[in-house]
Amino acid sequence: MSGLKLNLLTAAIVAAALSAAANASAKTVKVTLHAKEVDLPIDNKGTMYRAWTFDGKVPGPLVRVTQGDTVDFTLVNDPANKNSHAMDFHAAQLDVVKDFGSVKPGESKHYTFTAHYPGVFYYHCGADPMIQHIAHGMFGAIIVDPGDPHAMPKADREYVLIQSEVYPNPDDVDSLMADKWKNVVFNFGVFKYDPVHDSNATKWLQAKPGERVRIYFVNAGPNEFSSFHPIAGIWDRVYPGGNPRNAVYGLQSMTVGPGDAATFDLVSPVEGANAIVTHSLRSALSGAIAVIMFTKDADAKMGRGEQIIVR
Repeated sequence: MSGLKLNLLTAAIVAAALSAAANASAKTVKVTLHAKEVDLPIDNKGTMYRAWTFDGKVPGPLVRVTQGDTVDFTLVNDPANKNSHAMDFHAAQLDVVKDFGSVKPGESKHYTFTAHYPGVFYYHCGADPMIQHIAHGMFGAIIVDPGDPHAMPKADREYVLIQSEVYPNPDDVDSLMADKWKNVVFNFGVFKYDPVHDSNATKWLQAKPGERVRIYFVNAGPNEFSSFHPIAGIWDRVYPGGNPRNAVYGLQSMTVGPGDAATFDLVSPVEGANAIVTHSLRSALSGAIAVIMFTKDADAKMGRGEQIIVR
């Protein structure tokens, strides 16, 4: 047997073994989210905003599974709500009418899907008009970790950042269609992680020099593109869609459109700060800046566990 054929056969055997191992470890993950219409602060001063949410928070809860897992999902629309709601998982391959259809207050929707592709994916309410439900805050992220645990370098810390626009009146659909936003923000807060531009900010991202910081970035829109950039840093690796097969290296920025997502790795060789922004400066200077401090005494809890989404 020639060397080429032997190499191809070996590769096929390894691929089959990895696939079999992934299938053997696949599990069913039950996820139940409650649609709730509540008032939430939109800035560091505590200005309230009428939010439509999943589980009373924006972004909604982080959903995390492994490639090959089955997601057993239930959406419950709180009976106290005034509006119908729905769930659109970008990680799913289903029937848009049957599965992503809206449910009235007091009703629920159930479906299952298998997470075939690894990556970071957007989820959001798909009820009509979708643009209004997203503008109110009905969105979040689902991470599908690769079935192969060695497909990406191990991250020392992880953070989720979701970009979106804040509209003065999200019930004015004409203004949403005209893109008349007031602020562009990360994780539903104006300068939420930026004490430089807002003295009321008390939170920022943290890591130690040399640590690999993995940013799972989602652009919830509903309208603006993001030119995602770390000021004073370089993205060591970028994975469009979050899929390890899409890896590119040494980027200064990458465009992520509304409804899309990507995974960004950042490693700082020095102590100090980077400012993660959308380099569309009209957007950044209205609220979409997140400071990450690289210090030797970085809080060990930040970027781990519940502090992947810093609320």
